[in-house]
Amino acid sequence: MKKSYLYLFAIVITACVALKPANKPTLYLIGDSTVRNSNKDMWGWGSLLPDLFDTTKISIQNNAMAGRSTRTFIKEKRWVKVLSMLKPGDYVMMQFGHNEGSKPDTSRNGYRGVLRGIGKDSVNLNWKDGSVETVYTYGQYLRKFVDEARAKGATPIILSMIPRNDWKDGKVILADKDFGLWAQQIAEEKNVTFINLNKITADKYNAMGPEKVKPFFPNEHTHTNKDGAKMNAESVVDGLKLSKEKKLKKALNG
Repeated sequence: MKKSYLYLFAIVITACVALKPANKPTLYLIGDSTVRNSNKDMWGWGSLLPDLFDTTKISIQNNAMAGRSTRTFIKEKRWVKVLSMLKPGDYVMMQFGHNEGSKPDTSRNGYRGVLRGIGKDSVNLNWKDGSVETVYTYGQYLRKFVDEARAKGATPIILSMIPRNDWKDGKVILADKDFGLWAQQIAEEKNVTFINLNKITADKYNAMGPEKVKPFFPNEHTHTNKDGAKMNAESVVDGLKLSKEKKLKKALNG
């Protein structure tokens, strides 16, 4: 009788283990308002990305925050929070560039700015409270994200920023001479996947033409509405399908 109970107990335990859901990886998104935003007129593509994935296979956590640059995302300890949650097998998609352009200083206009390029130079800023902040280049901040994500066993993926609704000679102006270029250069240097979101969506805009693209931008030239964010999310997936991220591609819908 005792052996029978032990046998039944073993069967129950085995069944429970078999039914227990696998420990899913998590895809963390970091960036600015073009990644995370959801209101009537302004949407971030990260808010719609889960619709394009099978969330029984992967979790998606959007930790982007409006108004942040690479510099302030770190300074406000938002990156530390993401790092504390990362586990081996996770992914980190990063898209910055819209808020880095001002000269870095302690003013209202310069508190988000970074040094331009991918060099390892830096500048020290003296704040009114007596603290000293060392500001680095855009590329150096991306290196930090990549290196620290990898140290946690996660896979970093760098994206260029979404294109703005700015045109010249009938074509969307690309960010291929500054932040988009620098993002690609760091991805190549670090041998990580690069999704050229700037060009992928710009190619779609060019095919549509300025008049058909205009409704995506109800307020200004940077933030899209929900339809525009959906297109950008689809562009992220387009870029992912062209990448070597086999495991992540298997988690896509369809």
